[in-house]
Amino acid sequence: MTDVLDLQDVTIRRGATTILDSLSWRVQDGERWVVLGRNGAGKTTLLQVASGRMHPTSGTASLLGQRLGSTDVFELRPRIGIASAALADRIPSGETVRDVVLTAAYGVTGRWRETYEELDEARATDLLGAFGVEHLAERWFGTLSEGERKRVQIARALMSDPELLLLDEPAAGLDLGGREELVGALAELARDRRSPALVLVTHHVEEIPPGFTHLLLLRAGRVFAAGPIDEVLTADNLSGTFDVPLRLDRGDGRWSAHATEGGRR
Repeated sequence: MTDVLDLQDVTIRRGATTILDSLSWRVQDGERWVVLGRNGAGKTTLLQVASGRMHPTSGTASLLGQRLGSTDVFELRPRIGIASAALADRIPSGETVRDVVLTAAYGVTGRWRETYEELDEARATDLLGAFGVEHLAERWFGTLSEGERKRVQIARALMSDPELLLLDEPAAGLDLGGREELVGALAELARDRRSPALVLVTHHVEEIPPGFTHLLLLRAGRVFAAGPIDEVLTADNLSGTFDVPLRLDRGDGRWSAHATEGGRR
């Protein structure tokens, strides 16, 4: 299998603060990774490196076979799809849903003078259909519910046919129904062999879709554990990652966790 992401001893510092600390991690083509950790563990910063939007203070980061610092990131970034709250904030509220997806073909937010071919229009329509929001194509992005916005963002992230797809807390802010609809859509995406390598960041094991294959547990900017999800996702590992005694349950291909008696570790 081919490495789509290879981080070796990556450290990110901002002033006196170390956000990522000598982190090494590899993602191969066809893998579907979940990244779990507490607030402040470095998850979003990790995705910034993985998307080519942040360079390591030290260590090496290779994305799709290209090493950051010795490649043109503006050519690299269109090969990596990303859906995040930061990106959503840059999308004009008056942009139509169709154009939100279409403009990803040029790597821009907000349609201006660029032109699109029929193939682009067809792909945008197909992606909106795949995530159940094709009926919203002419609606303004700013009028959508949070769940609708999340699905439109993922459709946008897939528009350029990326080789790596990064999803930063896609279920954040959703109610139970919206979360379950999104988890179902991501499960379908994970099971599709044509899908790119996937990395999903979340705080909650309940948001892990069926079909995801690997897990990275992040604690204080370091890898606490990483590997196949059935081996790494244990009550002991989860308790160590979140510094709380936790019980882990699994049923129907989904996980749930809750604190055990005894309080904090």
